[in-house]
Amino acid sequence: MSTLNLGFLASHGGSSMRAIVAAIASGELDGRARIVIGNNGDAPALQFAKQQAIPFRHISARTAGSEQAADTAIARALKDGGAEWVVMSGYLRKLGPATLEAYRGRIINIHPALLPKFGGQGMYGRNVHEAVIAAGETVSGATIHFVDEEYDHGAIIAQREVPVLPGDTVDDLQQRITQAEPAFFVEVLKSLAKS
Repeated sequence: MSTLNLGFLASHGGSSMRAIVAAIASGELDGRARIVIGNNGDAPALQFAKQQAIPFRHISARTAGSEQAADTAIARALKDGGAEWVVMSGYLRKLGPATLEAYRGRIINIHPALLPKFGGQGMYGRNVHEAVIAAGETVSGATIHFVDEEYDHGAIIAQREVPVLPGDTVDDLQQRITQAEPAFFVEVLKSLAKS
């Protein structure tokens, strides 16, 4: 069993990151939060990192000068921070080649649907749940997968089903899946630490 040295990428609140950090603090997960990187300087995820004394950086195309420079800076910050695995916690930017190459097979994302259905560009947040309900699905859920060059495309690690109930609104379904995601992410990381 190995300690997971984790780097986090977040654009907003980073709810999965918060659950993972809590699991580390309680001893449930053998890991270390090495760095949090956000592309949005006002992201609550960065405030959380500051409160928890986790090193954090705001890196975006605007702060770095270009998408390519941001990609290089992200890869360097993760490496310099000691991250061996990268967890995307609501990170809404496509990763660049430097980061993908440096962490190939070690970047993990959670998607709020059962891939390969309802994935791809623009499929995040409410958009996913609207599409699931419009399609008349009776089951949705969350997928944890490796990240590659395409949105929501990398190899699936695990899936957790969540029912779509008759009369569900987009908000109902989103809330049910959002509640299931953090514990599911922690479970998957625990299994990766054992392998």
